Amino acid sequence: MDPVEAFKKQVDQNINRLGEDKDIQGLSRVWSRETNRNGYTYNFSWLGRPIIQYPQDIVAMQELIWATQPDLIIETGIAHGGSLILSSSMLELNAACGGKKDARVLGIDIDIRAHNRAAIEAHPLSRRIDMIQGSSIAPEIVAQVKEAAKGQESVLVILDSNHTHEHVLAELEAYAPLVTRGSYCIVFDTLVEDMPAELFPDRPWGPGDNPKTAVWEYLKSHPDFEIDQNIPHKLLITVAPDGYLKRVK
Repeated sequence: MDPVEAFKKQVDQNINRLGEDKDIQGLSRVWSRETNRNGYTYNFSWLGRPIIQYPQDIVAMQELIWATQPDLIIETGIAHGGSLILSSSMLELNAACGGKKDARVLGIDIDIRAHNRAAIEAHPLSRRIDMIQGSSIAPEIVAQVKEAAKGQESVLVILDSNHTHEHVLAELEAYAPLVTRGSYCIVFDTLVEDMPAELFPDRPWGPGDNPKTAVWEYLKSHPDFEIDQNIPHKLLITVAPDGYLKRVK
């Protein structure tokens, strides 16, 4: 066997074993539960901007952006802008390696705070970033995003704003159809379903009402998407179990 193919086969076998190992899956959930009590996801930044993600999911995003070579990345939820900067930096690397030269990132948030907007716009990678302020499920905002996606060969979507079932389901209905075949709609914070309700005392979401329940509901009537379980199985630590949705049709 070709050594490259042999290596890939070994990786696939590793991932399959990890996915079947109930003990290590359970330990990963315990680890997530206990670290989230101390705000673990807030500890990291990307090129100077807070990103509020697990490092494992950052690596997964790097892999997907390289694999799908998107012309457009749509992100709901901006916060401090670290995820926008991550996406923009990956598009820069794609372009430097012969990929799309004019690929862009479009971020949507209901409240882009002035200091965050200023920091994002002052960043060296801001030239690839556009931002829209408004509710991601408002018809006029959805219309703007659809216009931006029109004619793009490869579109990747990241949903990471309001985490209630109702809101995420509405985002899926609005934005998942923009994803091109072979690309992904990533729904973050599906992990909420697997955490105790006590971790979300001041939030309108929690177990039974969160991004994962919205994903399950959406997939009942949208067979054009499938959960790519290989990603959470290889990451083990992720905020998006059942949240990496690949468009297959």
